[in-house]
Formats: sequence, structure tokens, C-alpha cells
Amino acid sequence: MYNWKTVLITIVALVGIKIWSPYLIDNVRWSYFDVLHQQKEKVLVDNILLVNIDEKAIEKYGQYPFPRNIYADTLWETHFSNTHVFNILFAEPDRLGGDEAFAEALENRLTILSSAPTIQKESGNAPFVNTSVFGDGDIQDHVWNFPGLVSPIPKLQNSTWGMGVTVATPPVANTPNFDGTNRAVPLVIQANGQLYPSLGFEVLRAYYDQPNYQTRVTADAGIEWVKMGRDKPIETTSSADLMVSYWNEFESISFADLRESNLENKILVYGLTAEGLSIPVSTPMGVMYPHEVQAHLIQTVSSGVQIHVSDYLEFVETVLLLIVLLGILVSVYRLPTAYSAIVSVGFVVLQVGGSYYMWSYNLVLFDIFWSSLSSVVVFGHASFNKYYVTFQEKQQIKKQFQKYLSPDMIEELQKDPSKLRLGGDRKEMTFMFMDIIGFTPISEHYMQQDNPEGLVELINKFLDMQTKIILNNSGTIDKYMGDCIMSFWNAPLDCPNHADMAVKSALEVLNATKELNEELKPLNLPPINIGIGISTGECIVGNMGSELRFDYSVIGDAVNLGARLEGQTRNYDGVDLLLSERTYSQCPERAFTKVDRIKVKGKEELVTIYTPL
Repeated sequence: MYNWKTVLITIVALVGIKIWSPYLIDNVRWSYFDVLHQQKEKVLVDNILLVNIDEKAIEKYGQYPFPRNIYADTLWETHFSNTHVFNILFAEPDRLGGDEAFAEALENRLTILSSAPTIQKESGNAPFVNTSVFGDGDIQDHVWNFPGLVSPIPKLQNSTWGMGVTVATPPVANTPNFDGTNRAVPLVIQANGQLYPSLGFEVLRAYYDQPNYQTRVTADAGIEWVKMGRDKPIETTSSADLMVSYWNEFESISFADLRESNLENKILVYGLTAEGLSIPVSTPMGVMYPHEVQAHLIQTVSSGVQIHVSDYLEFVETVLLLIVLLGILVSVYRLPTAYSAIVSVGFVVLQVGGSYYMWSYNLVLFDIFWSSLSSVVVFGHASFNKYYVTFQEKQQIKKQFQKYLSPDMIEELQKDPSKLRLGGDRKEMTFMFMDIIGFTPISEHYMQQDNPEGLVELINKFLDMQTKIILNNSGTIDKYMGDCIMSFWNAPLDCPNHADMAVKSALEVLNATKELNEELKPLNLPPINIGIGISTGECIVGNMGSELRFDYSVIGDAVNLGARLEGQTRNYDGVDLLLSERTYSQCPERAFTKVDRIKVKGKEELVTIYTPL
């Protein structure tokens, strides 16, 4: 019986690690998702333009920060159909007094300003759009919560068409951005007890002139979706995070060249790219500036092409992991190793192929790293366990039978250890008992010579000769009893002609004994005479004992009869071999003569006995 319990413990541990999702596992998991992300074909977006405040702009307008009237003049000189998104904080008044001009320009163009969360509480709140909450959950328990905001000065707040927060999902455990890579952006956050949209999300609300936001929150699953106005709901993580599609390509322009560009119907996303003005962030597609991230968010929401990753998918991953590992366990213990290996590899291939398919056609991020690794671990553990247990069984068989069976028979038993299960089988067998007759004169001779070692050597030589003959004829040695041997045929391996093989062995032993006696004549030793009894009949054969210790043996009337017939050889001169009637009847090709009908101990009926001619 294979010790599958340890493998089950391993499976439970692997599933537990999946649920726990430690840093190392998450790191590889999201790295795999990044690789998938990088395989997507680039999409050129023509209605979103990056406006970079770069070295060229600083050279043109002077030291940063620029006077606000420069922004005002730029807005006035661009086409009114453009949308202006400033991923720039205007938290302090313009030292040169340009806020009035900038505020007037903001009012006359579709503009969106940004704020940023802070760990320090601010005295005032940024303007916000009403967010309706549906469901039985408390949104404050799920959205990212910040003490306060760094917001534009009130004059600019009151002039802009909308305002959003520039923040990525904090890099904490079990979030898409846990390693500092910006994969997801929250669509809604909380600060100072109020809900605020992200900058990219707010851009689209203002662009499409939607009145408000709606979210659905459940007590169990957290935030299920977020939407604006009557638009289609956007599926998010439980904390309102949206996975950003970074395979977009945007054109860019220097802020210095914007006035002469003659752009129309563009969403212009302003950001800092000059050396030392902004810190680039890591994304699945490489390093980007913060306003690039917001541009990708805008395109992700507006295109409706959404990457799917959720707590529900992680639950499905866990369930499938458990099913796969149990399937591998069953295959290892039910199938040959080669077939179980094919099954295990098949599971891994299906997982990898399924994951790639779900990503390629449905943008579903389905993790296969831990499942594939766990499949290899469980297959290896179960296979080693199976091999080790099988090896132990084979060694036990060899240890138990190497003295009593031929190597070929032992090999057969090792191939099918089930034949040696604890318990017995009823089957017809043939038994042979052999004993030295007149052993006393031989013993006395060696004692007179003060040579007990020689006596032992002679007995061992005799028994070795008998043993080899029996094993070569497919017999099994049951036990040695002094100078007596008990052997049987048709167990543990089948021997269809078991009676004939027993008789053949007896005749070969008799001939070998004659040859041994010829060797003993020069030593002036008395000849060795043996008596052999053979009987055939049904008996119980198998491993008898306990689970801790057992012996392979037989029980039955035929066993006793064989022993009695060996003893009867002493009563008939010149008769070395006696066999029962049932043995006689199964050897039609051999010539026998009837010796007698006798009564043996333990049997009421007379027994007919035979001997070979």
C-alpha cells in the first residue's frame, strides 16, 4: 500500500501557499503576467497626445515652474475642441501673479487638474463629483484611504471643469502593484472622508459630460464595478483597482511647440519630463512618466478593452490547482510511471495553453506558475513515494524468498507483489518431504573422528544439492528441518504441471544422491539413504501472521499426507519414493507401480500409495 498521506499533506501545503500568496509567489506570478502583457501588439492612439514639459520647453520659457500666464496663453492659442489634462500640481500661488489669467483660461477650455494623496491631513478638500454607492457593503472598508490631498489653489479649483487624483495602487502585499510596478490604478479613492476619482477617470467623465459616478459594493466581494453616468460598468478588483493596458502608443509634443501645432479634437495630457522634474515609474512595458500612465488609463477606460483579474479568478485558480494536483496523485498511483508522467505533463500543457488562450482572446490573467510548479512537485513526490514503497516491497520479497525460490521466480514476484498480500488463497498444490534415513551411523562416524564440522559440511552439501534441484524445477522451499526439506509447487507462482515437476525433482535428487554416495566411498563413509514423500491436494497458501511480521506458508491435509508418506518409506525395502494417488493421477506420462493401501495418522480412509518403476 502506497503511503499517499504524505503526498496529500504536500498538496494541502501547496494549496495553502497559493491562498497565502507570499511575496516570492506573487513576484513570479506578476512577472508572468508582465510577459503576457509585452506580447500584445502595439495600438497607435491618435486622439491622445502627450505634452511634455521637457528641456526644450525650459529653454524657451525659462526656469521651472513656469509663470501661470504661460499656461493661460497656451490654452487660449489652442483649438477650443481640445481637452487639457494637467498631471501637474498647482498647489502654490503663482509668484508672478498669473493665477487670474490661468483661471480664466481654464474656464473657457475643457480642462482637468490633478491632486495627489498625502499622508498628512490638509485643511481643505478638493472639489469632488458625487459618487453613488449601491449594494450591502461599506465602500470605506475597501477603497484606498488617504488622510488628505495636495490640491490646486482654490482659484484654480473653482475654474477647472474637473479634478482627479494621480495615484497608483499602493505597493502592498496581494495587490497588482505590490513590487512597485504600476500595473493598476484605482478608479476611486477616499481622502478626508470623501470619495475622489482618479485623474484619467475624471477626464472621461468631463469629456463625455457625465453627471456623476456609481459604484457597487458587497460585503463579501468588496467593490464589483465602477461606472460614470449611464456608461457600461467597469469591472475592478475589490479595492476599485483597474488593470491598465500599456500596449498603447501615443504621439508626444514638447510644450514649447504646442502653440504652433494647430491640433483639434485631442486629449492633451501634460506632464514633466525634464531632468529632475519628475520621477519615472515602472510599468509592465518599461519605465514611463506619470502623465503617460494617466494617458494609458484614459485609453483603457475609453476603449472598453479591459484586462480581467479579480479575487474570483484567484478562487478559480485555487480550485483548479486542487483538482489538478489530486488528478496527478491518482494518475501516479493508478497508472504506470510513463503514463502518469504523460498525464502530468498534459495537465501542465493544458494549463499553460489555457492561460495563453484566455489572455490572447479574452484578456483574462490566469496564473499558471504556481499550478505548474505544484504539478511538478506533486508528481515528483508521489512518484518517488511510489518507487520507494515498491522498492521496499521488492527488497522484502527478495529477503523473504531468496533462500527458497529461484532468481527468476523472485523477479516474477517483484513484478507483481500483490501475489504476496497478507491472507491466503485456496489452490491445488503438490508437496514433497525429503529426509535422510539412517543418519545415525553417519553422525557417529564424524563424532568418532572428532570432526563435527565435517558432518555439518556434508549435510549442507546434501541440502544444497537438493535445494538447487528443487529450485531449478520451479519449486519453493518452505523450510529446512535438520536434515529434512519441505518444498511445494504451484505457489506463489502458478505451475500447471506441479505434480510432474515434483516427481521429476524427486527422481533427480535420488540420482544425485547416488552420485554423492560414490564420492563418499573413498572416505569409508556409510551411504546416504533418503526417503521422499509426495502428495497433491487443495490447501490454503499465503502470508500468515500479522501486518508487522508474517511468513509465506501452507495449511492443508495434503501437507500432512506428504510428511506421512515420507515416513512410510522406511517400511518398504528398496522404496525411496512414495506418492499419493492424486499425484499419481496427474503424471500419466510416467510409469508407476502400486505399493500398498495404508492407513495414515489423521485419515480414516485407506490411502493408495505408488512408487516409480
